[in-house]
Amino acid sequence: MTKTILVTGGTGYIGSWVVKELLEKGYRVRVPVRSFNRKDKYLHLQNLPNSTNLLELFEADLLVDGAFDEAAEGTDAIIHMASPFTLRFKDPQRDLVDPAVKGTRNVLGAASKSSTVKRVVLTSSVAAVHGDNIDMEEQGLTEFTEENYNTTSSLKHQPYSFSKVQAEREAWRINAEQSKWELVVINPALVLGPSLAGNSNSESLQIMKDLLSGKYRFGAPDLYFGFVDVRDVAKAHVLALENPSVSGRFIIAERVANFMELVAIINNKFPGQFKLPKMVAPKWLLYFVSPLFGLSPRFVARNVGYRIAFSTSRSRQELGLGYTPFEHTVVDMVNQFKKN
Repeated sequence: MTKTILVTGGTGYIGSWVVKELLEKGYRVRVPVRSFNRKDKYLHLQNLPNSTNLLELFEADLLVDGAFDEAAEGTDAIIHMASPFTLRFKDPQRDLVDPAVKGTRNVLGAASKSSTVKRVVLTSSVAAVHGDNIDMEEQGLTEFTEENYNTTSSLKHQPYSFSKVQAEREAWRINAEQSKWELVVINPALVLGPSLAGNSNSESLQIMKDLLSGKYRFGAPDLYFGFVDVRDVAKAHVLALENPSVSGRFIIAERVANFMELVAIINNKFPGQFKLPKMVAPKWLLYFVSPLFGLSPRFVARNVGYRIAFSTSRSRQELGLGYTPFEHTVVDMVNQFKKN
């Protein structure tokens, strides 16, 4: 019998790849949309192979109580991905924390009311594992693992990261209060790679756009990120869905790199085609110009110049996830930008 999966955030950057993966495997997939009037937000899903017979769209608002109750009934599992990923906001509580936490409560509440849901896979982030890069040094760690939680972010400092750890902790709290469904959490690093949703407003895509457009041409900050291919993140969700023996959290990251390592890959494959930075911007200078990039002096102090590392042994060994080489991810993403 064909299994049915509810995917919140299925129209987004990562979610679209998850839906594609599920459809290709023959699952029935239910995806919420805010409004059928915004066809540009979901048309790309309807163009996917197998969508005609296996894709079901329905209108729902993530923040409305009970909005997912009907859709959850009759589904075998839920992949909850819908959550804001933006560094541009006015009120962090209203724009980041409330949607992340309330949305999680609504979706997991629907899972608890359902008589059929047996598993929930939640998309979190490495932002729920650590807040600032300096955290690794201050906590005496050689790498971040799934045992680590972000304890340094707040509404005033790194509010996006704060929203992710608040939402994930809420998910684990709800999970502990029931026994009907199991919870698995995926904690991806910064996601790069091509987009199926051409109009996606993902912050990941914006970072690459800024880099290629010359925003950092006078110097890139010495910031280290974990990176991972969007297609690998999608596969990780499906693997977590399909393997009944896996549980807990899974950090998903192919490698850690800084901006200049990213620039080196682009320069090697696309020489002279973009206005890329030629040097690392001095940290002292970033204190003065950081507001132009939406960064606070505290962010600069606690992140610039600090290397980080992530353990990915659980994702490789327990999930059985193989990673796309970072170079391939970057080239595929840049090629898509060139076409558009």
